[in-house]
Amino acid sequence: MPPRPHKYRRPSGEKRYRKLFILGTEGSKTEPQYFRLLGGLASDSHVVCLKGGHASSPPQVLQHMEAYIREEKPQSPYEAWLIVDKDQWSNAQLASLNAWEQREENYGLAISNPKFEYWLLLHFEDGNNVGSAQECSRRLMRHLPDYDKNIDSRVTTPSRINDAIRRAKARHDSVPEEEPLPFGNTTIYKLIERILGA
Repeated sequence: MPPRPHKYRRPSGEKRYRKLFILGTEGSKTEPQYFRLLGGLASDSHVVCLKGGHASSPPQVLQHMEAYIREEKPQSPYEAWLIVDKDQWSNAQLASLNAWEQREENYGLAISNPKFEYWLLLHFEDGNNVGSAQECSRRLMRHLPDYDKNIDSRVTTPSRINDAIRRAKARHDSVPEEEPLPFGNTTIYKLIERILGA
């Protein structure tokens, strides 16, 4: 009589759960594409993007996030992040987002000044002397000639992401913590490190 096959037994020890990242974005195209590609590199993270809409504003992003958390009641462990552009918004208009971030340990706020494309630009260069949102887009198109709010995996290679984190940190390290984020800066690197290091 042939030997019976062994039953498969899961190795003992703790089961590893994927950490959930809930991201509220102003943009409905570029940011969700970027974070979907990034999620493919982070095996221990699961990313859900709450897309913004046409003419979305930072307060609308916050309202959308609060409604999602209230209705979905996500289970721990999770982090909720708002991702907004400084653009034309005043510091007073962004104050409610700063206050929301302070409410819970697992809440975060990532701002790009002037816009999300500045974070993308840092994947390719240091981002020095960008004087306007239009200049930011022009510079990005030197590296992505067909860029029209669509990105692909050319942007999210591990080496490019590491370069962008390094460049963003170097720029942000010179900004006093109490001061508003100056032009040509982004704090998205903090979120990226959380997702990739979860």
